[in-house]
Amino acid sequence: MHGEEEDVFDSVTWESASAPYDIDHTAIQAGPGFKQSTAGAEEPHGPHDPKWEGYLITIVKDPVKELPETKDAYVSYLTNLPIFSSQTPSARRRFQDFVFLRDHLVKDFPACVVPVLPDKHRLEYITGDRFSPEFMERRRLELHRFLQRIARHPMLQRSTLLRAFLESTEWHVYMHQHLAHPPGPEPAPGLIDNISDTLLNAFARVRKPDERFLEMRESVDKFEDGLVLSERLWNRIRGRTNGESVSWHAVLEVNAEQDWSFQLHEDLMTDYHDLAVAVQGLGFLESGITDPLNHFSNTLLEFSALLRHKTQTSTDPFLVHLHSLLTYSHANRAVLKLRDQKQLDFEELSDYLSGVTLERDRLSAIISGHAGSSGLGLSAYLKDKVDAIRGADDDRSRVEKMRKLDIKIKELQDAVTTAHETSDAFSDETLREQKIFQHTKEAEMKEMLSNLADGEIEFYQSAIDEWDRIIPIIQRIRVDV
Repeated sequence: MHGEEEDVFDSVTWESASAPYDIDHTAIQAGPGFKQSTAGAEEPHGPHDPKWEGYLITIVKDPVKELPETKDAYVSYLTNLPIFSSQTPSARRRFQDFVFLRDHLVKDFPACVVPVLPDKHRLEYITGDRFSPEFMERRRLELHRFLQRIARHPMLQRSTLLRAFLESTEWHVYMHQHLAHPPGPEPAPGLIDNISDTLLNAFARVRKPDERFLEMRESVDKFEDGLVLSERLWNRIRGRTNGESVSWHAVLEVNAEQDWSFQLHEDLMTDYHDLAVAVQGLGFLESGITDPLNHFSNTLLEFSALLRHKTQTSTDPFLVHLHSLLTYSHANRAVLKLRDQKQLDFEELSDYLSGVTLERDRLSAIISGHAGSSGLGLSAYLKDKVDAIRGADDDRSRVEKMRKLDIKIKELQDAVTTAHETSDAFSDETLREQKIFQHTKEAEMKEMLSNLADGEIEFYQSAIDEWDRIIPIIQRIRVDV
């Protein structure tokens, strides 16, 4: 394993009860063991309110290319450790380790919204290969955000798998142990998996939808629509500023029929640069005002550089964070869909039980001397005729069939009870999960928009300073009439 000799992180803390979102990140670097204030922490008010028992502050940093100059080269990242038992809270993990962590958190916590990892080989607005400093830094930021979302989750943060990921010096050994001995029992194939004559498919719809989850799904739809629209508009702004052909896959997937040909937009930075060159050339022709025009040309060059700086430090991170929020929302949508599937399983099993019970009652009516298939529909009538042709309509075969149906009814009753309990429990967990996701979403939106606003303010303030310096110089030019 790598990283046993790395310096101890000074930005790790395990806190007492508090809502884990309004964190002042400037205070993280205050020193080892720095404790955040937990005053005013709110206790849960309802059965579906999450209980915050603490939070982790995590950082992913120092990407390093391992095994360079070989075909097995990869990038490792230094992760911090919570102050559990380790005396050297640092560990190096590669991207595949993050993939293992996420995949098994999804499996171990199916009702939790586990954030999505960035694509392994592709990041937008990055030039060069996956070992370039710019690519590794952008990947580091995305992995940091992934780990931060997990650390903010009141259930995921206490996973033994996460603890091992953060502090184990024998991580690969732990991975094999986790595969061989998962934390929970392997789910046995349920009765619903063995039913061959019941149509359970991905296109079935819940017949008795819960209004609470319908509202949640509508809220998710509106949120994602807003993110996609914002992403599209800011991509156009970026293309107008940089004049680059941006291939942002989310925009193309949502609006494939529209031609977002950003390369056709004028490149403002190039325009200002070309204008600076033209003004400088004019200064050589006008000997009396050469110096003021050179100052004006330099201001245009500085303004062009400010536009590039704003794109790199403000617009691009905003777009990356925006798309990351969109993928995070997709993970939340998947949990809502899984909850619907749990309810659908219960409804389908209930229908199957009802059908088997009707069949048993029909056979009982025949044996008792009542009309066999009257009132039970065409299918029961045809089934009676088929049984008669096959010679299976005698009372002895009916009694044997009833015995088997009684056994199946008992199994189905147990399965329906279990499915109902599972559906209710999953619904309760989903309600709590939506509150957690809402808190995380609000915190990240606040962070993302604050960073964007700070970047825009910095740009315009710097631009004002540049133009304020050149205005007196231009005003000193005297024109003889």
